[in-house]
Amino acid sequence: MYIAGFVIPVPQEKMEAYRKWAEKGSAIFKEYGCIEIVESWEDNVPTGRYTDFRRAVDARDDEKIVFSWQVWPDKATLDSAEARMHKDERFNISGEIPFDPRRLILGCFKPIYAMGRE
Repeated sequence: MYIAGFVIPVPQEKMEAYRKWAEKGSAIFKEYGCIEIVESWEDNVPTGRYTDFRRAVDARDDEKIVFSWQVWPDKATLDSAEARMHKDERFNISGEIPFDPRRLILGCFKPIYAMGRE
């Protein structure tokens, strides 16, 4: 298992646009071997003493945090998919992206423990 994680500031009024954008993208990721995607809308994101999700992405007052992760079988599958996705015209952005991609945080992780998965 290999995890790609995201923290994304999304304007509140674009929640539905983001959901549709994510749903459309997830169908394509599945074709490339992604086995699970979870998109989570901010419900309880406390302000931290030194840092927090909102400060990490420089969220504005009108933005909510999306916490998202993708589960891939392994790093090699994700690496191969990324190489092929760069050539896939379905990833060419047409229209407005429902968030500011410059403030998105992305990271990939090797799990060290998972509860509930084999």
